[in-house]
Amino acid sequence: MACIFCKIIKGEIPSLKLFESEKTLAFLDIGPLSRGHSLIIPKHHGAKLHDIPDDQLAEVLSVTKKIAVAQGVQDYNVLQNNGRIAHQEVDHVHFHLIPKPNETEGLGIEWPTKPADKGELQKLLEEIKSKM
Repeated sequence: MACIFCKIIKGEIPSLKLFESEKTLAFLDIGPLSRGHSLIIPKHHGAKLHDIPDDQLAEVLSVTKKIAVAQGVQDYNVLQNNGRIAHQEVDHVHFHLIPKPNETEGLGIEWPTKPADKGELQKLLEEIKSKM
C-alpha cells in the first residue's frame, strides 16, 4: 500500500508519536503551521470521513481533545478535509490540531459567507433529515 499514513502506522516511516492505541495514532506534523501542530489519524484506512467506522472516529476526537488539553492551548483549530477540492492531500482520514497562539501563527481562514434563502434552507433541512 502506498499510503504514507499507513506506512507510519506500520512503523515503516518514523514519526514523533504523541499517542498510540489499537485504533488511533497521533503525531507531530513535520510541516507545522504553529508549535504543537499535530495529526490524529484512525488506524483503519479510509480516504474520507464516511469510510471510517464510528468507534474509530469517536476515539480520534477524544484523543484530539486530550492533546489540546496536554498542550495547554486556549485557541486552536481542528481541521479535517475530504477530497482534493476540499484540500485533502493524503487519502487517509486525518485530523489536524493546529494551535492558534496569536493572530499570525496557525491556520488562517477566510469564510466567504453569503445570505441564504430561508425557503431553500427549509427544503435542504427536510431533504437531509429524510436520509438520516
